[in-house]
Amino acid sequence: MPSATAVRLLMVATFLALAAGVAGCGGQGEPPASAPQAASAAEPSAGPPPGVSSVGAAPSAPASAVSSVPVPAGVTAGIVIYDRQAGAYVLQQKASWRFRSASLVKLLIALDYFWDKGPSYDVPADDEPRLQIMLRSSDDAAATALWKANGQRDIVTRMVGRLGLQDTAPPPVSQPGYWGYTAVSAADLVRVYQYILDKAPPAVRDFIMGNLHATTKCGTDQYDQSFGIPSTFKAPRSAKQGWSGFGDSPATPCVANADLPAAAAPAFVPAAAEPNKPDMLGDVLHTTGTVGADDRYIVAVLSVHPDGTPFAKAAANLTKITKSLPLPASTKL
Repeated sequence: MPSATAVRLLMVATFLALAAGVAGCGGQGEPPASAPQAASAAEPSAGPPPGVSSVGAAPSAPASAVSSVPVPAGVTAGIVIYDRQAGAYVLQQKASWRFRSASLVKLLIALDYFWDKGPSYDVPADDEPRLQIMLRSSDDAAATALWKANGQRDIVTRMVGRLGLQDTAPPPVSQPGYWGYTAVSAADLVRVYQYILDKAPPAVRDFIMGNLHATTKCGTDQYDQSFGIPSTFKAPRSAKQGWSGFGDSPATPCVANADLPAAAAPAFVPAAAEPNKPDMLGDVLHTTGTVGADDRYIVAVLSVHPDGTPFAKAAANLTKITKSLPLPASTKL
């Protein structure tokens, strides 16, 4: 994952040009110091394969008893929870707020890879381990190889049209290789999971969700990716995490059997009201996935933290937010 300084240099021109801020983290080392062009709006691509319909917006639902959850001072969070069994939202908070995706774009990379392969497609021996380690352990090298092989920015453009995503856009034209600068929102991440769970061919659903249910504690870059959903909810649960801006190597490398680092409880304040804009030049940390039997609840919590926030503090803050989500106590650790 790139450093916060590099992210600041690369992202400042882009987000001044976009009202909601469109960008994400890089996947191939540090970007050049020159500011990129603004990410262009994704153009609709060809429709889904025969028998597969577009997802579009999730159905509306009655207002939740909980309208918002507290967020730490200085942090901006986009939060959406969707109950697939009830067909209703549990919570929508800054649902369409745009964040740079970091590794969440790996879900789109995987979906695009499978899109035209057909229901009986056998993943080649060279690609299967790349897809598995990208989904389970958020491997950047695997993501970069698949990104380059399948059209880079075009991957995002195609998936926006196919899934009816509303807030997602590809990286800047001037930086096509930096997949992590894709713009996403919590609402769109829920749409992505809705497609995987309810519309994707069974073999694609089983491959992607099987790997997300088997997520590892440590990312291949030695960052601890057990913040958020994995530290809050009991099995069965799945997770795809994202982080960017904390440096190429963690201050404390992740150990597979290590406990989460102790951290002081953060001071909490009510969620910021619109139309406050997030500091898109800060450090991003995201947790997404499913909770409960049969992947009942889709959960997306995207966050941006002040530039220079230590990873352990950001992880503690995001986990605190996730623990406060209005989901049944029976699902929580």
